Amino acid sequence: MLPAKLQEWARRYLPAEALSLAATLGAAALTFRATQNGVSTALAATWAGNVAFFGYILLIDVRSARRSRLAAGQPYTLATFGRNVRALLVEFGLAELADSLLIRPALMYYVPRWLGHLGWGITLAKFLADVTFYIPAIIGYEVSKRRLRDF
Repeated sequence: MLPAKLQEWARRYLPAEALSLAATLGAAALTFRATQNGVSTALAATWAGNVAFFGYILLIDVRSARRSRLAAGQPYTLATFGRNVRALLVEFGLAELADSLLIRPALMYYVPRWLGHLGWGITLAKFLADVTFYIPAIIGYEVSKRRLRDF
């Protein structure tokens, strides 16, 4: 059995990762088919994966905050949404800067070339980038839980 923290992180991140992987592979395949350009493919894969990942995380955070607010007899407002976004910035901000602007696009460009296969290369690049992403992200999540997620 996994320790409680690992279970918590898995519940939070694994569904988002599954959506992100599908979006990443789909965008990579479509972009490469349309452009035959490795740079365009790497960027499209990176950003499609990010939209899927962060869209899902924001959705579950908004739903959770909304439930908490309604249970306390308070409305979910634009200010509450701002708190949700601020918590995500604390959780992912530092990790995402390095990840989206440098690490992930570089890996998604080079790993498929090294492996000689687009699909497997993009998948491996995504998992390698996730390693460097999750260390600061999980630290940010734990900080944001203590300070920014009391709705």
